[in-house]
Amino acid sequence: MSPLTIVALKVALFTGNYNHIADGVSLTLNRLVGHLESRGYEVLVFGPHSDRPALKHAGSYVSVPSIPMPVGNRQEYRVPIRMGGDAARQLKAFRPDIIHLATPDMLGKSAIRYAKQAKIPVVASYHTNFCSYLSFYGLGWLEPMIWRHLRGFYKSCLQVYVPSQSMADVLRANGIVTDMRIWEHGVEADRFNPAKRSLEWRRSLGFADEDCVVAFVSRLVTEKGLDVFREVVQRLSADGVAHKTLFVGAGPMEPGLRAALPDAVFTGHLKGEALARAFASAEVFLFPSDTETFGLVTLEAMASGLPTVCADATGSKELVEPGVTGFLAMPKDVDAFYKATRAILEDPVLRQNMSREAAKRALLYDWETIMSKIEHFYEEAISEFA
Repeated sequence: MSPLTIVALKVALFTGNYNHIADGVSLTLNRLVGHLESRGYEVLVFGPHSDRPALKHAGSYVSVPSIPMPVGNRQEYRVPIRMGGDAARQLKAFRPDIIHLATPDMLGKSAIRYAKQAKIPVVASYHTNFCSYLSFYGLGWLEPMIWRHLRGFYKSCLQVYVPSQSMADVLRANGIVTDMRIWEHGVEADRFNPAKRSLEWRRSLGFADEDCVVAFVSRLVTEKGLDVFREVVQRLSADGVAHKTLFVGAGPMEPGLRAALPDAVFTGHLKGEALARAFASAEVFLFPSDTETFGLVTLEAMASGLPTVCADATGSKELVEPGVTGFLAMPKDVDAFYKATRAILEDPVLRQNMSREAAKRALLYDWETIMSKIEHFYEEAISEFA
């Protein structure tokens, strides 16, 4: 790619998720804004407001009207319903050079209308595999309508940034023909690495030094494959396979998991160094989710030196090298997940080799290089639009 010729761009970022909940989307977008500002960009973020933000956000933030998520008993998420007069005035005064949409919602549609009037380009990033979530909430019948909406929404964008080739393939197969660019996620190798392992912390949770800990690190919600995880762990216990179970995260499924797995340890939501320590202090990362667009937690587990057992689905399938860094299992195939997890638990040599190779492979995903891609994408979009 040619060197950047455009400097000090003004970027307006529109998102349904930025600081009111800490998940892979909000963390990635905050990292993007921090990177852009460090490179001299001016960024103004538009999204829902929270009186109790889950994280300290990067950049300047403009609140827009929103409501709690109306379906799925997931009211920790908020849905923007419009831009609102104050946000519209701030957007007009900001005079962005480019608009970046991170959520295909009503707020994004308002931003598209503004961009057409202001004659500036619109790009988008795709973070959530929406249609894969529907069946978990009895809404599978909505899938054709969702795809129709997504096709119309992204038709207004010059580029769509997708975190994995497998996710891009799904979008194309469903009729989204916008210019798609692969924009992976990265990992902080100085934070997530095997050296963060702490025997003292393990002991504080009741784990013996020789215990093999099977970890789940994510929000405790149904679409993350927790039913499969629970069944695998129950079978391991029933078959006498030595292991301990660790949940790092919080969510509505926690009470049911505690009842079904009374010996499991729950830490709640962790972040920063505490999260890195938790990853590195386990032996196996079991993540049956088949709704990921990338699988950031899988990459963090690999960087921490954990063999990973993941769903052979969008996201993780591009991170895990079967038989080398871990195993892939067909989505929802409890038997396949069980056999893969058991194989790692019962073979210390295999576990050690996979640990080494996983950490090595994770080093390929450097945040600085990945974030710099966006600068080039923006430049190309502006040049194409001119």
